[in-house]
Amino acid sequence: MKKRIIFSALLFFIVFAALIWNFLLKRPDSFPASSVVTIEKGLNLSSIAGKLEGSGIIHSELGFKILAKVLNKSRKIRSGEYLFEKPLSVLAVLTRLTKGDFGFGAVKIVVPEGFSNKNISELFADFKNFDKEEFLAIAKDSEGYLFPDTYLFLPSANADQVIKTMRDNFSKKTGEVEQNVVIMASLIEKEVPETEDRKVVSGILWKRLEIGMPLQVDAVFPYITGRKDVTLDDYKIESIYNTYLNKGLPPGPISNPGLDAIEAAQNPKQSPYLYYLSGKDGKTRFARTYEEHLRNKEKYLR
Repeated sequence: MKKRIIFSALLFFIVFAALIWNFLLKRPDSFPASSVVTIEKGLNLSSIAGKLEGSGIIHSELGFKILAKVLNKSRKIRSGEYLFEKPLSVLAVLTRLTKGDFGFGAVKIVVPEGFSNKNISELFADFKNFDKEEFLAIAKDSEGYLFPDTYLFLPSANADQVIKTMRDNFSKKTGEVEQNVVIMASLIEKEVPETEDRKVVSGILWKRLEIGMPLQVDAVFPYITGRKDVTLDDYKIESIYNTYLNKGLPPGPISNPGLDAIEAAQNPKQSPYLYYLSGKDGKTRFARTYEEHLRNKEKYLR
């Protein structure tokens, strides 16, 4: 009797160990090397397990579901794209999914203040899923709202993901901002480098709007022409963004401004000035009258 109990216990242990091995610890026999699996947001446990088994990442859908429920991990699986370079056990796969261990090395992308959408698109040239033309088409209405910052993106990031991340960051950093303020900030960002000067220039530009004077902002021309330099002929270009030929703000932002420029647009500094210029030394000079402005041009731009 005693021997039978021992034998039964041993048999149970062997069967239990075999089940544990087969369902939880055994790695898939046919593994697709360097496989990428996307876990979409909102997928339930059965769908996730089925996708993993169908992709060859795990060999037991049932084992994955049982383990996730026993360990109370079924609702802790993080969505995203996962790279599997070698076969793993069901337990190891579940651990990666709950930790958000995607298997990709995040790439640091630095977006400087004042970059246009086109400039930003060029930063992602090496991203395999990023299509530049698609980005520019989708982001057409997001110019000015792609917040300049340092980002970490997975190499698998696509245009939609980049735009959403940057727009969400804009909302987080700035809150609700009127479109006119964003447009003004985009001009200030490209026109003036120093914080205090930006506030004065902001006051000048808002004042010009009030009195019906053209804004006369040179920074629009690189946006119009795609060239860094500005020629005399550029001032005659027929464009809705030409702030010499048209009164009022341009129809949209010309760059993606940083927080400093946005705050300057929101908090203009009152002054007696109506004119300004950026000298060859990078400093901004102000003038009350057009005659004084001409003297500044003669002195600092010749």
